[in-house]
Amino acid sequence: MSIMSELDGFDYKILAQLQLDGRLTNQEIGDQIGLSASQCSRRRSRLEEMGIIEGYSARINRDALGFDLICMISVTLATHNRNNATRIEALFNRLPNVLEAHTMTGSTDYMIKVVMKDLKALSEFINEDLLPHEAVQNVQSSVVLKTLKATTALPILD
Repeated sequence: MSIMSELDGFDYKILAQLQLDGRLTNQEIGDQIGLSASQCSRRRSRLEEMGIIEGYSARINRDALGFDLICMISVTLATHNRNNATRIEALFNRLPNVLEAHTMTGSTDYMIKVVMKDLKALSEFINEDLLPHEAVQNVQSSVVLKTLKATTALPILD
């Protein structure tokens, strides 16, 4: 049985409300979707236990903290084997500027999204962290000029 078959319309409404504002109380959610606070609390706890709600966090304005540069970087491995895949994954996980890391199909093995303070920091990141790594053969970077849409919200109620 899939997890989706265990969810009903109220569960989806709770998830949609929490995506808009993770600080909402059970009472506030209940008022908006037609459930009591205790019903919301039980459902929310169950969604957390099922792993559907993975956690809660604050969205931080990167510009306010001086992270003016977003960059998408494609990484190609020198040799395709399990050891290199494990080592490159460990590298990405220990670099705090890496916001996302994805394995890819096609000519690029990995695509990472990074934030940097400036071009100098990007250059240092590429030349000191990525290129010297024994698993890396090639790195190509693209600087984001303008973000048109950025969200973590899933299309739950579509």
